[in-house]
Amino acid sequence: MQEIKLKYGCNPNQIPARVFSSNGDLPFEILNGRPGYINLLDALNSWQLVSELKIATGLPAAASFKHVSPAGAAVANPLNETLKKIYFVEGIELSTMSTAYIRARGADRMSSYGDFAALSDECDAATARFLQREVSDGIIAPSYSAEALEILKSKRKGSYLVIKIDPNYKPEDLETKQVFGINFEQKRNDVQITEDLLKDIPTQNKNFTPEAKRDLLIALIALKYTQSNSVCYSKDGQVIGIGAGQQSRIHCTRLAGNKADLWHLRQHPKVLSLPFKSEIKRPDRDNAIDVYLGDEFMDLFENDAWKDIFTEKPEIMTREEKIEFLKSIRGVSLGSDAFFPFGDNIERARKSGVEFVAQSGGSIRDDHVISTCDKYNIAMAMTHIRLFHH
Repeated sequence: MQEIKLKYGCNPNQIPARVFSSNGDLPFEILNGRPGYINLLDALNSWQLVSELKIATGLPAAASFKHVSPAGAAVANPLNETLKKIYFVEGIELSTMSTAYIRARGADRMSSYGDFAALSDECDAATARFLQREVSDGIIAPSYSAEALEILKSKRKGSYLVIKIDPNYKPEDLETKQVFGINFEQKRNDVQITEDLLKDIPTQNKNFTPEAKRDLLIALIALKYTQSNSVCYSKDGQVIGIGAGQQSRIHCTRLAGNKADLWHLRQHPKVLSLPFKSEIKRPDRDNAIDVYLGDEFMDLFENDAWKDIFTEKPEIMTREEKIEFLKSIRGVSLGSDAFFPFGDNIERARKSGVEFVAQSGGSIRDDHVISTCDKYNIAMAMTHIRLFHH
C-alpha cells in the first residue's frame, strides 16, 4: 500500500489525514510542494474533467478549480484582442496549452484566485510563466517540460504544488467513501459525453451550430465534475458562468447567468478603457471591475475612493447601458446537470444570450420548458442523462 501523509484534512483540526492506494501505487507523483486534502480533491476531479474534454473535442483542455468545483474550463481556442486585454495577456507569448488555461481562468477570475490548475497535455514554459504571475495553489498535468518545471518550482518561494498524473491510469469500476462511519459504494460515473447526447431535439428550432455543439460538450463535461445542483453557460470554447451547489435550479441558473453577464460586460468599451493606475495589481483590478459593474459601483465614487485605483474619475456605466449591451449578446450555450423543472430557467437564460440548451429532460413540465424555448426560438436537446456530483 502506498500513502501520502497530509498536513491535515479539510480543516486544521482534522488530524491525522492521508491519501493511500490499497491496490498498487498511487497514479500520481508529487514533483514539488506538499499536497493538502482539498488540493488533491481538486487535482483528481479537475484532471478527469480536462482529460474528458480532450477526448470529446480533440483539443487541449484546461480547468481552474476551487473547492472541488470548476471556476472555469476551456479548450484551446485562439484569443481575440479583446479577450487578451480582459485576461491581461496583451503582448505575452501564448502557446496552445497556455491559451486553454488562460481561457479557463478567465471565466471567473475572482473565483479562480488561489485555484488549482489542470492541463490535459504537457505543461510548457508559456503556461508556466502565466501561472508564475497568478495566485494559484497548484497544478496537475501528465508531464512538464524541463523549463516549465523549473519555473513552477520557483513559485511561492519554492512551495508551489506540482503533480504529475499517469494519463494511462484507469480506476476501478466501483468507488467507495465513508460518511459518519458508514461505507458508501457505487459504480463510477463513467458515462461518456459525446455529440450523440444532442440528437433528441424536441424544440421547433433543431439547428445546433458546430460551435454550439462544442460549447455544450464543454458545459456538460464541466457539470459532470461540479457540485450539484449545477448549471453552466459556455461560449467561444470556454465556460463563462457556473452556478454550483445550489438547492434550487433557478438559483443555479441565475447565479451562473450573472457570472456570464459579467464575463460579457468586462468586454464593454467603458471597462476596457478604465484608467487604472499602473501599480494596481491584477487581482485588485478584477475586484474593482466587479465593483464597477455591480450594484454597489457608486461606492467607488463616494469620498473619492476611485482615486486609490484610477488615474482619473472613470465614466459611470448606467444600468440601462448594461442592459442594452447584454441585449446584443447571442450564441451562448447552456447545460444543466438535471432537468429544468420550470420554464423560468429558460426565461432567465435567454436574458444572457442563450440560444442553445442541453438538459436531461424528464420533468413532468417538460412541455412547458419546450414551449418556453420555442417562444424564443431556442434549440434544446434532451440528453437523458443526469450528472449529479457530490
